[in-house]
Amino acid sequence: MISSYAELFLVCAVILLPIFYETSSKFRYFFKFFVYYAVVILNSFLLIPIFLFRPCNVRNLVLAGKFCRVASPIISIKWEVRGAEHMSADRAMVLVANHQSSLDILGMFDFWHLMDKCTVIAKRELFYAWPFGLAAWLSGLIFIDRRHAERAQSAMNDSTKMLIEKRTKLWVFPEGTRRTTNEIHPFKKGAFHVAVRSQLPILPIVYSSYHTFLDDRQKVMNPGHVIVTALPPIETTGLTVDDIPELIERTRAAMIETFKASTKEVENRFNLSGHAMHPGKETTMTETARAVTSVVPPRTSPSSATIKPKETSTTNLPLETSNCRDHLLLDTGPRKIGSLIGGANDASPIKEPTAYRRKDVQRD
Repeated sequence: MISSYAELFLVCAVILLPIFYETSSKFRYFFKFFVYYAVVILNSFLLIPIFLFRPCNVRNLVLAGKFCRVASPIISIKWEVRGAEHMSADRAMVLVANHQSSLDILGMFDFWHLMDKCTVIAKRELFYAWPFGLAAWLSGLIFIDRRHAERAQSAMNDSTKMLIEKRTKLWVFPEGTRRTTNEIHPFKKGAFHVAVRSQLPILPIVYSSYHTFLDDRQKVMNPGHVIVTALPPIETTGLTVDDIPELIERTRAAMIETFKASTKEVENRFNLSGHAMHPGKETTMTETARAVTSVVPPRTSPSSATIKPKETSTTNLPLETSNCRDHLLLDTGPRKIGSLIGGANDASPIKEPTAYRRKDVQRD
C-alpha cells in the first residue's frame, strides 16, 4: 500500500512539475534556487571526506568550484569573466566585490580556478548551516561575527599573516550584506584596514546587475548573462589608516562606473534596454511612458481625454505605473510546455536574446 502511494506521488510529480515550471514564474524562481542549493548541499556531502585529508586548505575551494559550477547551466546563467589576468596573479591581494544575491557564490564557483588560492570572509551563521558550513570551514573560509565589530576586525587581522606567507587572496563583500537594489551601496572599512595594514593591493571585482534577469520582489528568475569584471589592482603601498576613507571612495567610484557600463552592455547586447532601474539614455521618457501604459493603462480624469506632450514623464505617471516600469521586460507570464531545465524556452540569452521580453510589450 505504501509503495503504491509512493508510486502515485512520483507519477503526479513527474506530470505536474513541467506544467508548474512552464506556467508559473514564481515556481520557476523557487525551483531554480532549490536546484542551486541542492547541488551545493549534495556536493558538500560528497566532498567533506576528501577535504578531511587536507583540512582548512584554501585549494579545496577550487575542487568545490569544479563540482558546484554545474548548477549554472542547469538554471541557465552564463558568467563572462573579464580581467582574468588580474585574478590569476600569484600574489596576496584583498578582493572586494559587490554583493547582490547568493548567486554571487555560484559565479565564484565558475571562476575559482582562476584565483587558485583564495579564501572568503563569511558571516559566522553560515558555519552552522551544515553540511555546507562544515565543508566551507574545511576549505579555509574565515568566519566572522558581524554583530561584534571588534571581534570581526580581529579575525580579519589574524588572517593577514597567512595571506602574505602563502600568497593567498582574500575575498570580501564590503557592502556587508546582499542587496538587489541595482546599485552599489557604501562600503564597510574592514577589508581596507586589512589591505592598508598589510600593504596588500585592493582588487575590485564587479558583477553586472542581476536586474536583467532576477527580481526577488516579484519572484522571477529568467535565463541570465552576467559580466564579471576584475579591475586593475589598486596599490596600497605607503598608505596609512588616515588614507582609508579616500581609498574606499576611489575603489567604490571605479566599481560603480564599471557596474553601470557592464550592465548597460548586457542590456544592449540582449535587447534588454529599459528593464533596469534606470533606463538607458537612448530610451526617451516618452518611449518609456508609452511602453508602460501599454501594460498598465493610465488613469484619465473626466476633464482630460489626452495627455499633453509636456506631461509625458515618469514623474506624472500613476504610482502603480511608475512602479511597473522597473520590470517591464521580465517574463512573468505562462510559457509553452516543452522545457523543464535549460530547455528551448529557457535557453541562455546568447542563443535567445528576446527570451526576457514580455509578449504584451513587443510592438512593431
